[in-house]
Amino acid sequence: MRLNELKPAEGSHRPAKRVGRGPGSGLGKTAGRGMNGQKSRSGGYHKIGFEGGQMPLQRRLPKRGFRSLVRRKVAEVRLHELQKIETGDIDLAVLKAAGVVKHDAIRAKVIASGSIDRAVVLRGVSTTRGAREAIEQAGGKVEA
Repeated sequence: MRLNELKPAEGSHRPAKRVGRGPGSGLGKTAGRGMNGQKSRSGGYHKIGFEGGQMPLQRRLPKRGFRSLVRRKVAEVRLHELQKIETGDIDLAVLKAAGVVKHDAIRAKVIASGSIDRAVVLRGVSTTRGAREAIEQAGGKVEA
């Protein structure tokens, strides 16, 4: 056992610091807050982003773009992700249940990334041309 290997006992915890309770505690009088100033007062601190009256960074930079509330949520599915699903018949509900696409996805599209060597039947899932060819080469088919 060495000094640098010492650890506190299992289940032990340090007592809470009681600040402002006399000079003998080591944290009396100013209670670890230093001398005067805004940071030593109760309730005193600037708001986030305040730069002392200077125009703050978030107001100096131009506004840009927005997040559309009616964005169509199309999920992207790769061929090797289809490979992991046990069932042969695959539709959007199966993809959601397997955790391949998020539950808020409205549509899914299979792209030709990775490889597939198992026959699957896609229903109601759109594909790219390359993905369709790869699925049909593996013995599967795509139904619109």
